[in-house]
Amino acid sequence: MKSKLLMSFALVVGLLGVCGPVRGHHGSSAYANKSLEFKQATVTKFLWSNPHILLYFDAKDDKDNLVHWVGETGSPSALVPIGWSKTCVQPGDVINVRIYPSKSGNPAGRLSLIVLADGTTLHDTQLGGEGEKARYNPGADSNSEKDAKP
Repeated sequence: MKSKLLMSFALVVGLLGVCGPVRGHHGSSAYANKSLEFKQATVTKFLWSNPHILLYFDAKDDKDNLVHWVGETGSPSALVPIGWSKTCVQPGDVINVRIYPSKSGNPAGRLSLIVLADGTTLHDTQLGGEGEKARYNPGADSNSEKDAKP
């Protein structure tokens, strides 16, 4: 009986040890709370993959130096319903980018949104991304007053 209890305890501790880092992968603490915006960024690579889509682009910093950035988004399955596709961005495309930069100072971050040359805006999530990290607000885009029937 004592060995079963010890084995169960070891199994629970082992599972917690494995699940903690997996859960931590989905946090946003690695990114700054304020976004940066790059106008006229040039796409160098677009990697349509799980668990995150990666967009590589070149943009000029405030000293007019060319910097090679990478931005991650959600998964393809989360972004297809809001307008993203495997071919929506191609290397050589010139786009505008809003990104939450890495706190480490590396030229990497979480994309908030991109604006394509034709004016199409693609957000990272269904919540959009306005200036500061999007907070869950289910009524923010509601048109319930306009759509209400008398």
